[in-house]
Amino acid sequence: MGHNRSYKPEDIRFPDQVITQSNLVDEMEKSYIEYAMSVIVGRALPDVRDGLKPVHRRILYTMYESGLTSDKPFKKSATCVGDVLGKYHPHGDSSVYDAMVRLAQDFNIRYPLVEGQGNFGSVDGDGAAAMRYTEARMSKINMEMLADIDKETVDFSPNFDETLMQPNVLPSRFPNLLVNGSSGIAVGMATKIMPHNFNELLEAEIAELRGEPFQLYPDFQQGGLMDVREYNDGNGRITLRAKIEIVGRDLVIREIPATTTTETLVASIEKAAEKNKIKISSVNDYTTDKVEIKVVPTRGYDPEKTMQGLYMYTDCSVSISVNMTVIRENRPVQMSVSEVLRRNADKLLEYLKRELEIDLAKQEDLFHAKTLAQIFFENRIYKKIEECKSEKEEYAEVHAGLAPFRHLLRRDVTDQDIGELL
Repeated sequence: MGHNRSYKPEDIRFPDQVITQSNLVDEMEKSYIEYAMSVIVGRALPDVRDGLKPVHRRILYTMYESGLTSDKPFKKSATCVGDVLGKYHPHGDSSVYDAMVRLAQDFNIRYPLVEGQGNFGSVDGDGAAAMRYTEARMSKINMEMLADIDKETVDFSPNFDETLMQPNVLPSRFPNLLVNGSSGIAVGMATKIMPHNFNELLEAEIAELRGEPFQLYPDFQQGGLMDVREYNDGNGRITLRAKIEIVGRDLVIREIPATTTTETLVASIEKAAEKNKIKISSVNDYTTDKVEIKVVPTRGYDPEKTMQGLYMYTDCSVSISVNMTVIRENRPVQMSVSEVLRRNADKLLEYLKRELEIDLAKQEDLFHAKTLAQIFFENRIYKKIEECKSEKEEYAEVHAGLAPFRHLLRRDVTDQDIGELL
């Protein structure tokens, strides 16, 4: 420390070990790969099955455990965040609250999975209020994300301190990855998935199950115009444009590209005007709950040319590169929209089959128990145990008494069955 000296690998020693150039490189490569996979799988990329990253899944499952369903009263966001941190996500509270806020923003999420009460930000670019001032609960559509999770339809694993079990994935009945989209940057890779229309996705799933062709394109609640010629099934490019109306000599923007806010859009118009890219005398933002930006061209200048300039030089037209990189079976892979939809349809059938099998097994057990009780009492088998001197003799007598009626039962009689009868 404090000395300008260069160390060589052979200078570094641990007990009974000398670090060489070769094993140092191997160790660095191994550690880097482990770190990269931890970021890729554990933080940055969504799972293809439910379209969620771990922090989102933990937030929704914690709300489910706490009974914060859409028909129950709201609870303070700070309480929800504290529960998530204490049970499943041992990181900073800001990471959890920021994720919760995004899940509640209807201008960022096509179909919000969290219902918020209070200031959760706006399309103008305003941030959300502190977690102690807002409240949250699960949205109605989110109930379909966790439907029948108690029916053993998904696998669970221990939490960070192995005191609780958490779901590895939520049993989403709809393709949430395509419904709400996702974005993330990991080590050496990134993902940018656009949201799609819920009804169109369901119609596509029905078509897939029937063996019919289907076609899907993104859909945004902000409206606007979209060019999908280069969409390439989720791994290409789309162009989004604001919807501009000419009212007299004024240009009125009522729908903006999905990736922009009114604040950034106005800033891009002002910047283009300063550089003389477009000729305008003023731009005013009258947005309330609906977008309304008024652009006034310079006197004597053609509004049509001004509109063309807005599309050419401002954020009234934005190009987005889309890339569907997701986690599938604990590995990052690139998939297409069609592949994800087909996989979701197959998984939905698998979940439904698993639920029916679980229900069937429960009904079979119920049938077995009631039939056993009927045989036990109608044939007075209980009389045979009155003279027994030990529990072992009792069990043997009941087994012998039930043996002639085995053909009426769905399975063999166990000691546990007899214990319940006695």
